[in-house]
Amino acid sequence: MTCTTCSNTVESALQSVLGVRKAIVALATEEAEIRYDPKLVSADQLMKEVDETGFEAILITTGVDRNKIQLKIEGVRTERSMRIVESSLQALPGIEEVDIDPILYKVSVSYKPDQTGPRNFIEVIQSTGSGRFLATIYPEGGGRESHKREEIRQYYQSFLWSLLFTIPVFLTSMVFMYIPGVNHALDTKVVNMLTIGELLRWILSTPVQFIIGRRFYIGSYKALRHGSANMDVLIALGTNTAYFYSLYSVVRAATSPNFESTDFFETSSMLISFILLGKYLEILAKGKTSEAIAKLMDLAPETAILLTHDESGNLLGESEIDSRLIQKNDVIKVVPGAKVACDGFVIWGQSHVNESMITGEARPVAKRKGDSVIGGTVNENGVLHVRATHVGSESALSQIVRLVESAQMAKAPVQKSADRISQYFVPLVITLSLLTWLVWFLSGKYNGYPKSWIPSSMDSFQLALQFGISVMVIACPCALGLATPTAVMVGPELVLLRVNCIVFDKTGTLTTGKPVVVSTRLLKNIALHEFYECVAAAEVNSEHPLAKAIVEHAKKFKEEENYTWPEARDFVSITGHGVKAMIGNKELLVGNKSLMIDSGIQIPDQALELLMEAEEMAQTGILVAINHEILGVIAISDPLKPAAQDVISILKSMNVRSIMVTGDNWGTAKAIAKEVGIDTIVAEATPEEKAVKVKELQMSGLTVAMVGDGINDSPALISADVGMAIGAGTDIAIEAADIVLMKSNLDDVITAIDLSRKTFSRIRMNYIWALGYNIIGIPIAAGALFPSTRFRLPPWIAGAAMAASSVSVVLWSLLLKNYKRPKKLDALHIRGIMVE
Repeated sequence: MTCTTCSNTVESALQSVLGVRKAIVALATEEAEIRYDPKLVSADQLMKEVDETGFEAILITTGVDRNKIQLKIEGVRTERSMRIVESSLQALPGIEEVDIDPILYKVSVSYKPDQTGPRNFIEVIQSTGSGRFLATIYPEGGGRESHKREEIRQYYQSFLWSLLFTIPVFLTSMVFMYIPGVNHALDTKVVNMLTIGELLRWILSTPVQFIIGRRFYIGSYKALRHGSANMDVLIALGTNTAYFYSLYSVVRAATSPNFESTDFFETSSMLISFILLGKYLEILAKGKTSEAIAKLMDLAPETAILLTHDESGNLLGESEIDSRLIQKNDVIKVVPGAKVACDGFVIWGQSHVNESMITGEARPVAKRKGDSVIGGTVNENGVLHVRATHVGSESALSQIVRLVESAQMAKAPVQKSADRISQYFVPLVITLSLLTWLVWFLSGKYNGYPKSWIPSSMDSFQLALQFGISVMVIACPCALGLATPTAVMVGPELVLLRVNCIVFDKTGTLTTGKPVVVSTRLLKNIALHEFYECVAAAEVNSEHPLAKAIVEHAKKFKEEENYTWPEARDFVSITGHGVKAMIGNKELLVGNKSLMIDSGIQIPDQALELLMEAEEMAQTGILVAINHEILGVIAISDPLKPAAQDVISILKSMNVRSIMVTGDNWGTAKAIAKEVGIDTIVAEATPEEKAVKVKELQMSGLTVAMVGDGINDSPALISADVGMAIGAGTDIAIEAADIVLMKSNLDDVITAIDLSRKTFSRIRMNYIWALGYNIIGIPIAAGALFPSTRFRLPPWIAGAAMAASSVSVVLWSLLLKNYKRPKKLDALHIRGIMVE
């Protein structure tokens, strides 16, 4: 694809296919993302539709192969053996589909990663053949990368071949004519008035026009066949006009005894050379804008050390395996200096892990038993044993890659405007070039300007022709189409630009999300360890941070490290309120005041006083009721995140309003809000009420961003104009968000807004580059300066300017890669918080 007309043509063709719900075609990445109903249309049919529009298509993914692996089988000799292999694989639990290519001896297996994995497939295949069969992961072809490399190679070779022919054409027409002796030889007549110089230029420019430049003919034909006009049409028209007029002059000179011809062969050949150079540089630069994905993929290590244990947990041995063979619940050994091969948590060992490649945090993070680790990060000192939790497409690295790919495909509203302009731009340019030629030709014919204006080497018709060709080639809309996507590929979500209100969750967002029990007050005579045994038995089933804090505190009353809590029957988690469960013959309720009132439990004055005391100290008070009687109050503290106050202050200076919406009680919410400097708060809010509050703010005319980390924040994250999930939060919250803050640092909220504003500024500058070339270049190419200065823009220089516009737009976008966060964030006083 050469310009937005091409991408729009493909997009329209795909959207017209029955079964296609949505199609987005990105010019900058040269990729299409299609949402379709597989019952109505197949991926092969969609690729065929792209081919019919005149473009080549290769399949990247069908979307259903997120957990799919391809294996190469060696040693299989017969079809019967392949069928046995297929049957053996299909019998495994978690297998969804097995597809065999008997020619390539390739097996494609779709599976559920929580039930089985690639290592099981290899073991089954090799055991099926009694040791005769050997199965390995099928070598990846690198379709996109190899295709891109081939395209770069083709443009480079085409440019070099074009240069080989064009340089002699340029020298014979513009240099040798001023060298005595050489000019005489070139002016020697061959047939009638045909000179050696004209004959040489004709011979040398013909392969450039029809062999090297055939890509423009093919592109023009395909575009016109589908009722559209793209850059290829402009180039083909411009170069053909110059070439065939020159050919007419050559034939006329060869057949006439007195016709003095003037040719424009240098115009067509130099025009094609400059455009090929521009496309080559543009593709190289566009590759830089999307190299983030390649760098992310390179973070994953190629191999991993797999530990095997017996049923009692004793270590049996270790072996080095391909990291793609890691399965869920595998135990991986990570030695100092090695990369962590998958997402998981530490089950043994202590170390420091450098997570800067994922989170951007420069300082190594301490890891010990129970701590989570991210695939692709580097282990620095100690040895770690890690249990795999997320592998393959479920890993954080794969999810980041998908987010980057999704961002690259997305079209900002300003890009859609550019697409509409480009749609009508080419016909307008052709009309302008014809008008330019006509005005200059008629002016010359009817003496509209002095004859002295016409250069000695041409007549009025040829002068008008050059002006028309220059207009045609300088006004290509390529840069216009690249202005937005190349900047967006390097920058963030543009919608953040308009955000003027940010809604913050409290727990895990404004606070560290690692609450601890600070006090327990009992209202009845009961042993503290018995009290916590009941409470922990219920809370161990909850994922809420407060519940985890209670369970961790309860463990202090047990000598055994892996104590098994009593069974909780009829467990119910009431989001935003607490939990209910039966522990033995006791009905237990653990939660806030609302839960007790809704359950018809009377709260004694002493408990209310304890709640008020906790709230005044910015602590969360949890009520515990057994058999409909309040037994105690647990006070939990969740420290503020470092620099939370400074971030809220900076947002105020940026004219961004901050609001806190939390499910916690009013007292704690007010205390936290006062500490950080937030004036507007909503407390004791359910997930639905959080989403309603976001919609209310939107209805009042505000553009709202929501920052949260929990499952209960998901509805609000989806409802907001921009959802920003804390990277340490739940998978559901991250899935619901538009932006993920990997470091869990609140100052990244400011960085995201600032980067969005910088990106929009770069897009605006790109449009100045793109439109500036046309607004200034078209009048000059049309001869606006010629009457006063005798300056004219030859077509080949116009072509160079057009190519330069596209390259400059991409290079200007690439400067975003040097982005540095606002200096005021570097000055923040980061306060370390340690909780024993």
